[in-house]
Amino acid sequence: MWEKLRVVFTIPELRQKILLTLLFLAIYRVGFHVPLPIFNQARASVDDTSDSPFAGLINQVSVFAASDLSQATIFGLGIMPYISASIIFQLLGTVWKPLEDLRKEGETGRKKINEYTRYATVVLCFIQSFFYVKLYLMAAIPDGGTPLIDPSFLTGNNPATLSIGWQLVAVVTMTCGTVFLMWLGEQIDEFGIGNGISLLIMAGILARMPGALIQLFSDTTWELGGGSSGYSIETVIVLAFLFVAVIVGVVFITLGQRRIPTQSAKHVRGRRVYGGGKQYLPLRLNQSGVMPIIFASSLLMLPTMLITGLGRLFSSPQTTSFIHSWFSHTSLAYNFLYIVLIYFFCYFWTAITFNPKEMADNLKDYGTFIPGYRPGKRTADYLEKVMVRITYVGAAFLAVIAIVPTVIAASMNIDYAIAGFYGGTGLLIAVSVAFDLVQKIDNHLLMRNYRGLIES
Repeated sequence: MWEKLRVVFTIPELRQKILLTLLFLAIYRVGFHVPLPIFNQARASVDDTSDSPFAGLINQVSVFAASDLSQATIFGLGIMPYISASIIFQLLGTVWKPLEDLRKEGETGRKKINEYTRYATVVLCFIQSFFYVKLYLMAAIPDGGTPLIDPSFLTGNNPATLSIGWQLVAVVTMTCGTVFLMWLGEQIDEFGIGNGISLLIMAGILARMPGALIQLFSDTTWELGGGSSGYSIETVIVLAFLFVAVIVGVVFITLGQRRIPTQSAKHVRGRRVYGGGKQYLPLRLNQSGVMPIIFASSLLMLPTMLITGLGRLFSSPQTTSFIHSWFSHTSLAYNFLYIVLIYFFCYFWTAITFNPKEMADNLKDYGTFIPGYRPGKRTADYLEKVMVRITYVGAAFLAVIAIVPTVIAASMNIDYAIAGFYGGTGLLIAVSVAFDLVQKIDNHLLMRNYRGLIES
């Protein structure tokens, strides 16, 4: 392995791409330590370890958004507005005729859709950053310690006295931060290696791991059986074993395929016979990727977000506390709805992205058929039947991965910030992006007649 890594850095072009990618990722992480101008730099964060509904919401959204929303920084929104805009246009491209026609125009249409996606990202940034600042102002009431808002911008210590102008400055700053991250991802695509946006998201996820490890080791008593407080040695060993097991399971299902045998028709040209070979049509077991978890998480966050805001607006902490407990990670209702929504969005996303009729027509045009099924409608029906079955298995896998952190946190009394690395969106994205990055490095090595990283 060390020899393969040495070979990677001996190729000048590949070494330059890797170093540029690392530089861009370092710039991305530096921005998470630059606070917004109106916030007190001595305390530019919300205490996300408290039990308040707002702190719980911030912690949940941070894991989902692959950013640190507890920090009021210029990159506080992360890259999620761009991801949201991309998902919106991908969905519209299947139901709206003009966008569907643009998708069929090839590279020109793709560039046009990317341009519309950027404009939509700016609009979403303004909306999300406005509510983000408002939520921070509601949570900025001093509790006897250092105020969250810099007192020089306030009349007294009341956050409600912050002027509209300074609020607009914060909104524009956060919007510019997300637009800069979008540009940074495009630079990684052009001059670096790997998918830029995906690498930024993975960097945000992995950046939370050192803090979780430090918290785990600081709370460990390093004694058999533990004590009155803290984790025992056997708990740490079990957590390490579970982490490796979950990673192996994610890798197995992510790479899992259902291979459907196909046969190409024979063509006689002169004295030569072409075609007639046997191939496989690979159908991914997890066809929808992480999208079902993202959609399900988004929908389940909406009730908590709305009730939290309304509770603070109408001074009804009882209602806010009740809804927060109902939609907390440990509640049975939350996990049941989570699983139901994951199944629903698995089939929904697969129905959008997988078109059996189009695939059957393509097989027919290339003179390929599935043995035992006539080209055309029979082939399309068979492909749809197979996809329905494997989607059920893929949805079950996503549901298990999504609730693994909750099970570990509840059964072993582990903090959710630590248990969150044992499943959910973050783990799936990290594994998928890592495989994509290794595959791109392998392509550079194979083009120069070197052995790939994943070859034995």
